[in-house]
Amino acid sequence: MTIRNAAKAIIINKNKVLLLKYDNPILGEYYTLPGGGQNQYETMVEAVKRECLEETGYSICIDKFVGICEIICLDEYIRVNHPNYAHKIYHIFRAYLKSENTVNPTEVDSLQIAMEWIDLEEIKNMKILPKCIGESFLELVQANNIIDLGSSLVRVNK
Repeated sequence: MTIRNAAKAIIINKNKVLLLKYDNPILGEYYTLPGGGQNQYETMVEAVKRECLEETGYSICIDKFVGICEIICLDEYIRVNHPNYAHKIYHIFRAYLKSENTVNPTEVDSLQIAMEWIDLEEIKNMKILPKCIGESFLELVQANNIIDLGSSLVRVNK
């Protein structure tokens, strides 16, 4: 059994948040937070900084750990063929840019089609996955304490 730890960042700059846009044949267009899987012997803070640099080209500073959630995929196909993505624990950090200078991203996901700075006012109208993060996005932005978003059982294939 594999449970994957994922470190995600809500990167805020000038009242905008950086999101990754995806186009998936099953899920359609949606957005996610930058970040990804934790490597063995790597702290969550190290993971989120590395992943954000790899995916966006931005170096970030961590402001605060703001949330956690668990996603368990019910699809047998995903469980068998992509076991590292079938059960994830998302650790969510609020962050800011160390500098507005960027380097070229070195690891862009195959289904990613864009990287966009979105005004915080527009977030409520956006499809952000996983759903538990999207539904609580503004709460996470404003959080003073850690928010437990709970566990979700999801189906990818409809």
